[in-house]
Amino acid sequence: MTKMNHPLKESGCCQCTAKACLKGSEGLPEGCVTGLLQSSDIQNNTMTYYQNPSLLKKMHTAAEIEGQFYGKLTRVEETIEFIKRMEYQKVGIASCVGLSKETRAFSKLLSHHKISHFGALCKVGAADKSLVGIPAENRVHPESSFEAMCNPVLQASILNEQQTDFNVLIGLCVGHDALFSMHSKSPMTTLVVKDRVTCHHSAAPLYQLDGYYKRLMK
Repeated sequence: MTKMNHPLKESGCCQCTAKACLKGSEGLPEGCVTGLLQSSDIQNNTMTYYQNPSLLKKMHTAAEIEGQFYGKLTRVEETIEFIKRMEYQKVGIASCVGLSKETRAFSKLLSHHKISHFGALCKVGAADKSLVGIPAENRVHPESSFEAMCNPVLQASILNEQQTDFNVLIGLCVGHDALFSMHSKSPMTTLVVKDRVTCHHSAAPLYQLDGYYKRLMK
């Protein structure tokens, strides 16, 4: 367990502007999370990578891609590069039915690179929302007699059964993505974050808190 020398500030690193940790452990501002860590915990954390060859390979591969292609490759390209360098044999795709077009495009790209893959859409199983107790008023179409539930646990189960060794998320809802990650036996990454309002540019409101999205601060 990581221990702190002193109590942390309420939000940890969230409001940091100094970013002093980029330059090492000297000159850290008061209350800095790095400065409050015990040196033994930092060392133990580092050793975790060396004690697990799989973790170390992921760390090295991610660093290689960052170092060689920083600001050069898109997220899609980085994902393909990571899959290739990790030598994954089968990739799982857990996607939202609303992003079927994007899923087909990514599948086409994986096939082009001769990467074996298998996908499961969020509505797989065609189970009605009533089966998990979701009332009519919380449906997208309350008047409908049937509305398929998103089923991230089943998506994970299917990909686990397919023995995928890396999973890619495309547009799973907030919360559904958490449920998927809890049940996936394989490591995963998010390729597309769904945001219907901003055409999947989920960071847009963060850039406009003093402008168009200032209503979020009310």
